[in-house]
Formats: sequence, structure tokens, C-alpha cells
Amino acid sequence: MEIIQIVAFAFISLFIVIILRQEKKELAVQVSIIVGSLIFIFMISKITAILQLLQQLALKANINFVYLNVVFKILGIAYLATFCSEICKDAGENNIASKVEFAGKILILVLAIPILMAVLQSILKIM
Repeated sequence: MEIIQIVAFAFISLFIVIILRQEKKELAVQVSIIVGSLIFIFMISKITAILQLLQQLALKANINFVYLNVVFKILGIAYLATFCSEICKDAGENNIASKVEFAGKILILVLAIPILMAVLQSILKIM
């Protein structure tokens, strides 16, 4: 099971980061960023498979790809903003982390407006 490999890798990395944090805080942050990036890279193949499956389902259900692409972008923004925010928090920069989270929320809202407009137009047509 891949989750066991990821958890084992994360725990080993965690112990290394804890030890480094006592000696060299800068190096601990760099190791933490590298570990997070490696886990993210390891998961890219899984993310790609999920996206392809969702595209196939959308094709079968005759869902407009424009809306599906917007949803994918929203998911990407959410994951990347959270990932970056957590790295900033690990580095002790909570102020930057909160700004990244805020920016992610604003970008998600901007992308969601066309979907909201389409839903409102559909409701108005029904009425």
C-alpha cells in the first residue's frame, strides 16, 4: 500500500527535521520543503488518473468541459495554496501563510463566478 510508504517516509523525514531544527533551523525548513515536494510529485500520477476519469465521466454525461476545467483549476488552487501555506507555517511565517490562504480563496471565488452565473441563468430560465 502506497500510503504506508508515504507515512513511513513522512515519519522518517519528521524525525530528521526535528533533529535539524535544534541544530540548524534553516536546513530543517529546506528539508521540510523538499519532503513535501517529493510527496506531491509522488502523487501526481494519482492526480492525473483522477482527472482523466472525471473527464471521461463528464464526456459520458455531456457536461461542458469549460465547467469541468474550472472545477479542476479550483481544486488545483486549493491544494497548492494549502501546500504553500503549510510550508510557510513550518518556516514560522504565519503572516505569509495567511496571505497565501487569502489569495487562494480570492482566486477560487474569481473562478467560481462563471459557474454561479450559469446556475443563476438556469434558475431564471426555469422561472
